[in-house]
This record gives sequence, C-alpha cells and structure tokens, in this order.
Amino acid sequence: MRSLAILLALVLAGPTLGCATKPAPTPDIAAAPADPPDRNVPTRPAEPTDPTRAELPDPAGNDSGKPSDEPTTSGSNRASSAVDSMVIGSIMGGSMAGPYGAAAGAVIFGIYGAVTGEVPLGGGRRGARGASRPGSERDRDAEMERELERELGREVAHQDTLESAIEAELKRQEELLREIDQREAQKQAAQIATARQDGTGLQVDPRVAPMAPKERELPPSIYEEAYENIPAGTWENERPLHVLARRLDADRDGTPEEIRYHDGDSGAVLRKEVDRDYDGKIDSWTIYDAGLVSEVREDNDRDGAVDEWQYYGRDGRMSRREVDRDGDGRRDAFYVFENGDLVVERHDGDSDGTLDRIVYYEGRHLARTEEDSNKDGVMDTWTTFSSDGDKEIIARIERDADGEGTRDVFEQYEQVDGRTYLKLREEDRNNDGQIDVKSVYRLGKLREREIRDPDLVPL
Repeated sequence: MRSLAILLALVLAGPTLGCATKPAPTPDIAAAPADPPDRNVPTRPAEPTDPTRAELPDPAGNDSGKPSDEPTTSGSNRASSAVDSMVIGSIMGGSMAGPYGAAAGAVIFGIYGAVTGEVPLGGGRRGARGASRPGSERDRDAEMERELERELGREVAHQDTLESAIEAELKRQEELLREIDQREAQKQAAQIATARQDGTGLQVDPRVAPMAPKERELPPSIYEEAYENIPAGTWENERPLHVLARRLDADRDGTPEEIRYHDGDSGAVLRKEVDRDYDGKIDSWTIYDAGLVSEVREDNDRDGAVDEWQYYGRDGRMSRREVDRDGDGRRDAFYVFENGDLVVERHDGDSDGTLDRIVYYEGRHLARTEEDSNKDGVMDTWTTFSSDGDKEIIARIERDADGEGTRDVFEQYEQVDGRTYLKLREEDRNNDGQIDVKSVYRLGKLREREIRDPDLVPL
C-alpha cells in the first residue's frame, strides 16, 4: 500500500516535477523613477470606446485575451498520453511492488494520462507521441523519408531499365537463332536439289554413306560456360577429363537443349548432347575425335535409351550404322559402308541374337542375300540378283530344302514383259552332289521334267 501511495503521489506531482516554476518578478527598488511627461509635447486623447463592439471570448480560454501557447488536447492525443502513461506506470509499479504494483501503476497512470492528456514525469508533454520533438528534428526525419522514397523510385526505374535490356537481348538471340536455322535449311535444300539434278541421289539414296552431321556456327555469347571434371569411365574415357561445358537453353525453360564439351586445354570439341524435340531429355549424343565426328548415338523412340549408333570415318562419311529396331536393348540391324557405298547389311528379324538375313551390295546395287527362312539359326536360302538399269531382278535362288546343311535346290528366273518367271529348277534329292530332277518352265508353268534317278519315280 505504501508503494501505491508513492505512485499516486508521483502522478499528482507529475506536472510539478516535469515543469520548472518561474518566480514572479520583484520590483527593483533601486531603479530610477520614470521621467515626468514632457509638458511641451501634446498628448493624444484616448479613443472612445465603441459600445457596439462586444469582446469576443478567447478560443483558448484565456481571460487576458491573448492566444494561448499551449496546444489543444484532442481525443487522439489523450489516448496516446494514456498509453505512454500506462507504460511508465507499469514500469514504476513493477519495480516497487512486483506484478500487482505494475498492474496498479498502469491503471493509475493510464487514468491520469487519459484525463489530463499529459504523461506523468514527462515534463508536461502534451499531444501525440513525438509532438515534443523540436521542429528541426521532425524536418530532418521527414526529409530522410522523402530521400528514401526518391532512392526507392530511382532503384525501381533502374530495375525496369535492366529488365528491358535483358528482354531485348533475349529477343535478339532468338532472332539470330531463327536466322541461322533458316540459312541451314536453305543450304540443305540447295544440296538436295543439286544432288537430284546430277542424278547421284546423295541425300535420299540409303545405299550411299551419309556425311557426318554439320555443326552450326553459333556465337559463343549465347552459351553459358563452366569448367567441369569428367571422371574416368563416364564417357568410356580411360582417364579423367577437364572440360569446358557450353550450355544453350534456347527456350529458357531451365533445361539446356544443347551441351558442348570442349577440351579444357586445347579447346577442341569432345562431345555434344542435344535435346532434339525440346522435351527436356537429351536424345542425341555426338562424339568427336580430333575435332571430327566419329560417332553419333540417338534415342529415336524417346524412351531414354540409345537405339541407333552411327560411326564415321576420317573422310566424314558413315562407315557403320547399328540399330535396335524393337527397343529391347539389343542391336538387331547392322549396316556397313565402304568407300562411301553400302556393301552389306545384317538383320536379326526375331531379335533372338542370331542373324537371319544378310544382304550384299555391289556398286550400290543389290547383289545377293542369305536368309534363315525357318529361323533355326542356319542360313538355308541364297538369292542372287541382276540389274536391268535401275531395276533389280531375281536371277537365281539356291535352297537347303531338307535342312541337312547343303544346298540341294537350284532355281533360275527370267524376265518377260517386265515380270519375273521361274525358268529352271534342279534338285539333288539324295544329297550326293548330283542333280536328280530337272524341271523346265515357260512363263512359270512346267513344260517338261527330267528324272535321272529311277528310284525317285514317281515324284
């Protein structure tokens, strides 16, 4: 209770403690008396009082009629003073009487601040918080706020200018890429037209070794560059590699569509990875040897696994091509090129790991084939072709009809009016190496038959 009394006394003494009382002036006894008025100077008569003019009441409530220097206490100012008073009261009450004193001090000081609009022990401060600060300090704060706003405006304008410059650069790079693609397409179209005009068919004939893919000349500025270390075995490399990786994200989706790896020392290109359909997955890998394309691997069915392998020689032409046609992870078609021409292709049609068809070419023309017709793992049919201009026709077929591993049927064919007909069939029925039955045909129809072994009669 004593502490609460002290708090109350402090509240009541707040204005007195906060404001110094100015003593009343005392008359100066030693002062000289005022000079008497000069009799020679006429005095002005006092103006008569206008009885119609009523004295207006002082808005500040001063009886003297002079404007008050004290600011008017508004409702918002009283609320602000009450909050400040409660804070001071809780601090003082808590230090004197613990939690209960803090609560009582907050209540007492808050009531005082709400009623008077003053903060106890605050030096007679009135009005809203911060109103007692000197004008120069308020002006400095206001000027600082305005300067911060101006700085923020300048930064926003700078960011807008920077974004506009970036957008313009991206647009310029996209236009450059489109222009390069258009030039490349026009160049390829011109090459195809020239090839067709001279009759070589270099761009469309599958029996001609394709040239290694040409590299597009792109400005280095469109790539993002970074040095990387490739551990041994990552690319079937025997030793670790230090490379410069250049990445191109043309559609700005965060996933590069092309990555080129260069030797970190010489700068020679080592490897290129491309996302051809822009689906976010690499589907083409190009390997270089001394700056030239040596191998291309492709994922044509987009399942994430390589299904085509292309190999190129030092002359830039394809030397081999291997394909996994059914996507089972095993290569089932093989093509071999020599001197720019396709010479042989091998196929595993049932994907059992054993070849069942081999095709040979001579001078870009189909020459002969070998085939395992019953899929037992042994070749049993051999076909020879002849050429009639650009047309390839069957000339002869040899078979192992009984599956004994030797050829025992021989057929010859002829062309009549553009159609292929069986002309002659010879058979070794007993596998003794001698022809036992000879059949002659005309337009595919049997005309005569010669049987050399009487044991085969009737056939």
